[in-house]
Amino acid sequence: MTDDAATTAHIPVLLVEVLDLLAPGPGERFVDGTVGAGGHAQAILDRCGPDGRLLGLDADPQALQAAGERLRAYGERVTLVHANYGQLGDVAPAQGFAPADGVLLDLGLSSRQLADPARGFSFQGDGPLDMRLDPRQTDTAADLVNHAAPDELQRIIAEYGEERQARRITQAIAASRPLHTTAELVQVIDRATGGRRGQRIHPATRTFQALRIAVNDELGNLERGLNAAIDLLAPGGRLAVIAFHSLEDRLVKHTLQRESRDCICPPRAPVCTCGHQARLALLTRKPIRPTPAEVARNPRSRSARLRAARKLGTP
Repeated sequence: MTDDAATTAHIPVLLVEVLDLLAPGPGERFVDGTVGAGGHAQAILDRCGPDGRLLGLDADPQALQAAGERLRAYGERVTLVHANYGQLGDVAPAQGFAPADGVLLDLGLSSRQLADPARGFSFQGDGPLDMRLDPRQTDTAADLVNHAAPDELQRIIAEYGEERQARRITQAIAASRPLHTTAELVQVIDRATGGRRGQRIHPATRTFQALRIAVNDELGNLERGLNAAIDLLAPGGRLAVIAFHSLEDRLVKHTLQRESRDCICPPRAPVCTCGHQARLALLTRKPIRPTPAEVARNPRSRSARLRAARKLGTP
């Protein structure tokens, strides 16, 4: 697929719902911490014109290039930076986007990333065990698979992949080292788990998810990015986050709930001693899910969960 075709084929997830929650207005400033191919960013720029601005971050330089092509017509209204959303707290102020009127984090992998076997994200093709979002990172999935202590590898697969057969898979990996390609890893997992046997998802799904999360420190970056986003928001500013698996969504849910409460002391504490003050008002009590029509148009959206909140205070 060419760059132009990949950009055209990009379908932003839950776009209508994101725009409703972020409510971009003329002249406002927005941060897209995972700009990807620029679909959400383009819609936000259209809503906050003629002079609203957007800062887009992405750890993947290929995604950043695609966003640049898509958003070229917006000129100086767009600033794109090669950075992970975990660095939001440093990047946004340096680029003049503090405070911001809205922040979006879309945590899903793109079709472009999954479709490229050279990236190693997917078990459906054969490529190197890479899985790095940012090629500047040194450690790959192959480094983890071949050199991590078995106990640590089992913890990663069990915790980040929520894989019940983590011990069996880890033992099979350790006995088969070294592994260099996604196809080799899939074969090892198939042998360890007995193949699909009527399972709804491929037996390698959870292990690949776990390795990708570990290689890119996705949960650590999400925690840093969420806290930075809340700090950056102006009073009345909006935060929207799209998660695609339960670990991400749980972290987003707990962070937004914590920051919407005046007290975060243990429930049985006789008096409040934490001194915590609510910074957010929840805009979504439960996650918003894609409609059946959207899932039919874009099957990759089926696991998306959107949560949002508004920064307290008077604009």
